[in-house]
Amino acid sequence: MTGTRIYLMLSVLLWLPYGLFCVFQPGYLSEAAGVVGSTPTGTTEIRAMYGGLQAGIGVMCAFALLRPNFAQPALTALCFLVGGLFLARLTGFVIDGSGSQYTYGTLVFEFSYAIAAGWLARGSTLQEA
Repeated sequence: MTGTRIYLMLSVLLWLPYGLFCVFQPGYLSEAAGVVGSTPTGTTEIRAMYGGLQAGIGVMCAFALLRPNFAQPALTALCFLVGGLFLARLTGFVIDGSGSQYTYGTLVFEFSYAIAAGWLARGSTLQEA
């Protein structure tokens, strides 16, 4: 089993369940990250951005496992998507002083996850498996 396949499998297991959980339990983020939907529109936004987007990332990784030619584009997308999360969170940390256990944990996760995706995307396909 290649590193690409393992990475994509872990990605499905991380992103898809968490995304679905956030769709159906958006209030969880109030305690975990201090994110609150103070209006119905705000709660829908949490469901979409924390739920739908993250579940979609998980589905993209599952699709890449089923379609080997999609592995490299999926890894490239992950590098940019999660890299964007990292850079925006780092910017917020600097500007807002948002140091918390949640922020530190996600910064480490997003940085290492984006670097791994970029490294694997350098030519990986599941056809190597």
